[in-house]
Amino acid sequence: MKVFEITKQLQGTGEYILGSKETGSHACYLIYGVMRPGEAGRELKPGAGHEEIVLALNGDLYMTGQQNGTLKEGQAVHLVGDQTLLVENRGSAEAVYVISGGHSDGGHH
Repeated sequence: MKVFEITKQLQGTGEYILGSKETGSHACYLIYGVMRPGEAGRELKPGAGHEEIVLALNGDLYMTGQQNGTLKEGQAVHLVGDQTLLVENRGSAEAVYVISGGHSDGGHH
């Protein structure tokens, strides 16, 4: 078993994907995302054959698209296939989210 240093992989804002390159598995992946205060327009979309659970880890994310409203710290939503969210950090501090994803039935390539 290997321990992955997720938070050390991302300097500043953006996303880090822990996936098959690191794990050797195509069954699942994890995305660690950081948004600066006021940052808007980040698209979250699993894509065909995938499903994802998006967790607001630190701070709230304002959502438009598949669902409208605020994903509060500690809350999660489930996205399937081409369902899309645009998220925005309206807070005064960095917002951090984690996405856990994998293949839907028949979605393994």
